[in-house]
Amino acid sequence: MQVAVELLVSDILHVAKDGAKKTQIMYQANLSYKLLSKYLMEIVEACLIRFDHEERLYVITSKGRQFLEHYREYSRRHRHMEKQLNDIRDKRRILEELCSNE
Repeated sequence: MQVAVELLVSDILHVAKDGAKKTQIMYQANLSYKLLSKYLMEIVEACLIRFDHEERLYVITSKGRQFLEHYREYSRRHRHMEKQLNDIRDKRRILEELCSNE
């Protein structure tokens, strides 16, 4: 999965934490019907979410909850690393400016 796909999956799972209808997921995750249908099928096949036929809702599974926990940690670390990389780039730019003749 690419990072953008992981974010999309995370958004869908977050909406379905307490159970949600397909349209609810579509609007709250800000997805088109076509895109939601594609990824919802994949997420169901991966056992991250299941359809409760009695309630007619999509509900996150324990595996889906694990995914969310790991994704949150990944996302937190990724943001931290991005900040560090930006700081390093800024320092390098300053060093380059100090070494220039201008």
